Amino acid sequence: MANRTQYLLELVRRNVKPYIANPKTKAVMVTGSVAEGRCDEYSDCDVMLYYDELPTDGELALARQHNQGAELIEFLGDRQSGAFGETFRVHGVECQFAHTAIVQWEAEMATVLEKFEIQPGIMKMLHGTLIGMPLYGEALIQQWKDNIAKYPDQLAQAMVEHHLRFFALWGMQPKLARRDATLWYYQILVESAQNILGVLSGLNRLYFSTFQFKRMGTLIEQMEIAPQNLAVRLKGLFYQEEPIAALNLESLVQETVALVEAHMPRIDTTFAKRQLGWRQQPWQIMSAD
Repeated sequence: MANRTQYLLELVRRNVKPYIANPKTKAVMVTGSVAEGRCDEYSDCDVMLYYDELPTDGELALARQHNQGAELIEFLGDRQSGAFGETFRVHGVECQFAHTAIVQWEAEMATVLEKFEIQPGIMKMLHGTLIGMPLYGEALIQQWKDNIAKYPDQLAQAMVEHHLRFFALWGMQPKLARRDATLWYYQILVESAQNILGVLSGLNRLYFSTFQFKRMGTLIEQMEIAPQNLAVRLKGLFYQEEPIAALNLESLVQETVALVEAHMPRIDTTFAKRQLGWRQQPWQIMSAD
């Protein structure tokens, strides 16, 4: 995939030049698969542009004019919020340019890194910054990278506590067999997988959002603390018969809780452990006598 990555990187370098020419622009980086060198012929280009003051509509239109052949697809967001995005195609390649005021971005970083709030959208951007490749304003981007790399202990604990919530699907199989609950069943599986990965991301001090479901194996490869064969086992849940998958999910949750107790003993695991081994019992009609 190296040739495809290089092709997209050169395309990005050409297309950011008109934006960099704007004196309001202070930093530009490419992130996602282009930055990681994982491109294929379906990959798009994720570009982050940072400003002292957001560009006007006229300045954006001028930049697109310089990029001959750029076809604007959509414009997302409101500049009043301090950030917005534009999506366009160049020679069939989708390019997503996110325009952000520096003051807005640094405030969003503080929400997670200083206030320890679990904000998936910001987590995605923090991860994207860590893997990002600077194209302009490298010193400023490196400053952000250094700050993000110092994953606070309080954030790690907040991540674990936020995601340590598991619905005891394994205890409801006789009940579910009588229900039209297929969609609900898969919803619970997805939520359970999300929470397992969220807990483990906290233990491993990784920035996690569900966008990483697309490359789950890559995320799990970064984890030193995780159940054995986690990627294969998580994926397998969605192909197994429901009763088997439910029991395998219970095993994964049990192992995840044990890892929390081993590596973050200050976390209260009481409720999560109470769910393990639970089986719902049918009630019986009692005689009025």
